[in-house]
Amino acid sequence: MQLTTLLYKVPLQSTSGNMNVEVGKLTMDSRQAAPGGLFAAIRGTQTDGHRFIDQVVEQGVAVVLCEEWPESRVEHVTYVQVQDSSYALGLIAANFYDHPSKKLKLVGVTGTNGKTSTATLLFRLFQRMGYRAGLLSTVQNQIDETVIPATHTTPDTIALNELLVQMTQRGCTHCFMEVSSHALVQQRVTGLHFAGGIFTNITHDHLDFHKTFDNYIKAKKSFFDQLPASAFALTNLDDKRGLVMLQNTVARKESYSLQTLGSFKGRILSEGLFGMQMEVDGREVWFKLTGRFNAYNLLAVYGAAVLLGEDPEETLTQLSDLPSPPGRFEMVISDRKIVGIVDYAHTPDALQNVLETIGGLRQGNEQVITVVGCGGNRDAAKRPIMAEIACKFSDRVILTSDNPRNEDPMDILEQMQAGVPPLYFKRTQTLVDRREAIYRAVELAQPNDVILIAGKGHETYQEIKGVKYEFDDRKILREAFQQS
Repeated sequence: MQLTTLLYKVPLQSTSGNMNVEVGKLTMDSRQAAPGGLFAAIRGTQTDGHRFIDQVVEQGVAVVLCEEWPESRVEHVTYVQVQDSSYALGLIAANFYDHPSKKLKLVGVTGTNGKTSTATLLFRLFQRMGYRAGLLSTVQNQIDETVIPATHTTPDTIALNELLVQMTQRGCTHCFMEVSSHALVQQRVTGLHFAGGIFTNITHDHLDFHKTFDNYIKAKKSFFDQLPASAFALTNLDDKRGLVMLQNTVARKESYSLQTLGSFKGRILSEGLFGMQMEVDGREVWFKLTGRFNAYNLLAVYGAAVLLGEDPEETLTQLSDLPSPPGRFEMVISDRKIVGIVDYAHTPDALQNVLETIGGLRQGNEQVITVVGCGGNRDAAKRPIMAEIACKFSDRVILTSDNPRNEDPMDILEQMQAGVPPLYFKRTQTLVDRREAIYRAVELAQPNDVILIAGKGHETYQEIKGVKYEFDDRKILREAFQQS
């Protein structure tokens, strides 16, 4: 595609070289730079793409997109200077791939908790209703029935457009995707055309990246600020920042609520470990999912489907039969009738939601035993808070490793231990080895007790010192049950 076509609507600062050159490939990774391609120099959190401009020129790229001129420029290479390379690349990628997001109904889900569940339930719902659909989530990317492993919550802008192209080629009419705050700040969804956006909730998370909670809120809000007038903006009215998200959007404003009169209104009538009865817009429905947090997810899914033109009655019928997404309140029952629950809860709010749900379902003197850790190289401020919540809502707590990444696991655990109230010292243990912690929880459990293993959910690995080792909480729990 000709460079001038690629640069449609891209705000330019300066150019140098042949603007009519043909571009055959886009990349932001210097290792993938190829002859005739365009290399975007992106300032990332780990490195600055401008450092590799000389290298990619030697590799034969035709165009360099950058924010500052390199010290020396090669005559046969075209240089394009912009204020923000990430923003410009989003527009360029959409032009290069001929705007695939406009060829299907793309719905983005953002918030602290519930993104994966909401996007996955929407994907499964529309499949049930006879559509070919795509999914872009933390757990996996999926094009109809084809599963593609996910490496990021939201892929980079080039990968996103490539996936959307594949979806349109496979006949997909809808795509449901998680939109992370990192992706919004890094302009990964710039250039995409959304048919709708959903806000789940917002609590403290990712402050290692955003630095302040205000910056985190602004990142989430920017998604709705950018929605077109043709889209819908569906918000959680019960979250105190739910309406804040829609303050400046030109999209159609809609809401869902369990507590007040939203566009889509729900009420929990009864619940148990294996499901709950809800009233949704005046209709009584039994869902296989349970817990107040899932009630919000289900309302968001229902509301989005109706806003996409689906029949309310049919939507609820199909939605009532859907199971939880992988690693989200996923249950494993032992022969001794010990209930194991594996959940991705890795924020204070998510952990408290899951534990409150479990507590509300207790029918006698069952113990709640919680195994929980915190990830390394992430927001350290939440570590003592997570431990305190685990103690307050559990009978026994085992603090253990999550994904230590490049941190010393004991350093993380010591920070968690600082949040354990003195009253709970005797009920709390610390075991660095996560496998050992899960086995210990099973040893402590009696019939009808509930073991919550929190933090990793669907993940099938544990990352230690930059290496990912095979590790699946669900698999380890089943092994422990079999050997108990």
